[in-house]
Amino acid sequence: MKLQLSLAITSNPRTRPILDGTVKPDGIELVPTILHPSEMFWRQLRFADFDVSEMSVSSLMMARAGGDARWIGLPIFTTRKFFHTEILVRRDAKIDQPADLKGRRVGVPEYQQTAALWTRGVLQHEFGVPATAMEFWMERVPTHSHAGALSFKAPPGVTINQIPPEKSIGSMMLTGEIEAVIHYIRNDNLVDRSTVDLPNHPDVKTLFPDPLQEGVRFHRKTNIYPINHGMVMRRALADQHPWAVLNLFKAFEAANAIADQQRMEHVDYHATAGLISPDAAKALRQPVLRHGMKANRHILETAATYSVEQGLTPRLMRLDELFAASTMDQ
Repeated sequence: MKLQLSLAITSNPRTRPILDGTVKPDGIELVPTILHPSEMFWRQLRFADFDVSEMSVSSLMMARAGGDARWIGLPIFTTRKFFHTEILVRRDAKIDQPADLKGRRVGVPEYQQTAALWTRGVLQHEFGVPATAMEFWMERVPTHSHAGALSFKAPPGVTINQIPPEKSIGSMMLTGEIEAVIHYIRNDNLVDRSTVDLPNHPDVKTLFPDPLQEGVRFHRKTNIYPINHGMVMRRALADQHPWAVLNLFKAFEAANAIADQQRMEHVDYHATAGLISPDAAKALRQPVLRHGMKANRHILETAATYSVEQGLTPRLMRLDELFAASTMDQ
C-alpha cells in the first residue's frame, strides 16, 4: 500500500507534471489541493492542514527559530522572482529612485513574507535604504496572517501599522494614504483583500522605469535569482517514513526536467524558423531554475542573512536546521 500524503501547491510548469500525474513519487500517493500561496502558508502555519506543501522560506526560518519544529524543509524551490523590481509608487509622490523611499508610507501584504524580505534586503544592500527608514502598513489582519500564526512583532526600530479592515493596500494607494507598495497582491483568497488593478492604474508606476533591466543588473552583479517558496513535509511523517523525503525530491526533480524539456521544444521551433538568434536559442536551452542544496546554497544563505539583519530571526539560521539531512548533499 502506498503512503498517502495531502499536498498543497501552486500550479506552474514545474509542478504540473506532479498535479496531472505524469510524475508520481515512488511509494507515495499524493492528494493535491491547488491554493494561492497567501492562503496556503497561513493554513499551514496556523492549522497544519497538509502533509506536504510549498512554504515561504522566510516563514520557515522564523518558525524554526521560534521553536516550531512541525515542518522539515525539502530543497524544492517552486517560485523565484526579482521582487524589488515590482515596487509600485504613486506618480505624484515624487519617488523616482530607491533613496526617495526614506520616510515614506509603504504598503505590504505581510511584513515577514519572503518577497518583502528580499525587497528590503536589496533596498538596504544595493541602495542604502534600510527597513527602519520606511513606515510600513500591513494589510493582513492578525487572525489571517502569517505573522499572527507565528506571533510576530515588529523588530526594534521598525514601524508596522495595521491597515484597517475596511481598507486595503489598493484603496490606500489611490487615496494617497500610502505612497508605495512592496509586492502587491490582487487575488481572491482567504487572506488578501486588495481588488484594485494598481499596476495598470494611471496614478501608479513602477519605482524602476525599466524593471526588466533592473532585474538583469541585479542578477549579473550577485548571481542571485531570489527564491520565494520551498517545500516542507510534516516532520513527524518524515521521521516515520524517512524514505519519502528523497522520493518526493526525485519526483519534483523529474517534473522540473519535463518543464525544461518542454521549453526546449518550443525554443527549437523559434530557432529553426529564424525567429530568435542562435545565441538566444543557446541561452534558452540552459536550465535556470534548479532544485537542491548545491545549486541554491548561496541564495538561501543570503536570505538567512537578510532575515537576521531585519530582525525576523534572532540569529543566523543554518541550512541544516531547516532542511532534511538526507537532502543536504543533493
